[in-house]
Amino acid sequence: MRYVPLVNVIRSGFVECVHHGALVVLSPRGHIRHLRGSADTPIYPRSTNKPLQAVGLLRAGYEPADDEHLALASASHEGEPDHVAIVEGMLDKIGATEDMLQCPPDLPSNETARARVIHRAEGLRRAYMNCSGKHAAMLAACLQHDWPTANYMAPNHPLQTHLAATVRELTGEAEHPLGVDGCGLPIVPVSLTGLARAFQKLVTAVDGTFEHQVADVIRKHPYLLSGTGKTDVTLIRAVPGLVCKSGADGVFAGALPDGSAFAFKIADGHERPRLPLAAAVLRALDAPGASRIPATPVLGGGEPVGEVQITVDAVQF
Repeated sequence: MRYVPLVNVIRSGFVECVHHGALVVLSPRGHIRHLRGSADTPIYPRSTNKPLQAVGLLRAGYEPADDEHLALASASHEGEPDHVAIVEGMLDKIGATEDMLQCPPDLPSNETARARVIHRAEGLRRAYMNCSGKHAAMLAACLQHDWPTANYMAPNHPLQTHLAATVRELTGEAEHPLGVDGCGLPIVPVSLTGLARAFQKLVTAVDGTFEHQVADVIRKHPYLLSGTGKTDVTLIRAVPGLVCKSGADGVFAGALPDGSAFAFKIADGHERPRLPLAAAVLRALDAPGASRIPATPVLGGGEPVGEVQITVDAVQF
């Protein structure tokens, strides 16, 4: 994988650090419009692949009770009360208990929610883990097919082989050895170009398809997809029609209604460059509302002393 400078962190007038990465932008017709670094080497897309897995779950017969359940199936939620309540509702709908989830117990990612849990000495819960909505949807799909639930995370489980095939189809990628994601599930390696291609398919899918259904839910419920103050909810609320998803270790992908799509990975996995880089790409694409996306300040003593800036040629196209 070849990474190049993409983002500078400016503090008190000096470049404090530089974030390297790779970025690809596709035209509405699927051609590479802009490339920085390499975009054809497989990476682990981490949670950026959740909307693609949600399409696979629907194809496997998963029947969410409502849009909120499907949003949580696609989400990296923050463990805020609304998120947890919906996960609990997903489990109640199928008669499952929280201990049937195989994602690791965790504290909420959201600082306020986490502080409340610690203050109440409530301890770790699987429902707090950011992938718990996806795991609850997987349990539902298994119960519908009478597939075993005790090993639903195994790579050779019928559900996982189906989901892997869906991800490969949507990305147009060849088969590569699977990895293991942070929640313990198998993860399919794909290239940044393939990832952008898959998000392009989500936004251009016709009404009545599962791809359109997932894209529509993401647009309607960005808070459920992520959480308070997160990149996904900030961008989707600012840019009409945008479908996007963050993933761990600096992965991100998004697409606009006209089919323009992009994906990037920050080499050091830092989250700081994600919002400014995505915002810069959207502005370069003349996306409506992109000018409203806030800048990312660098703080010193609680006050702005700099900002995160895109390198000169990162998004010149």
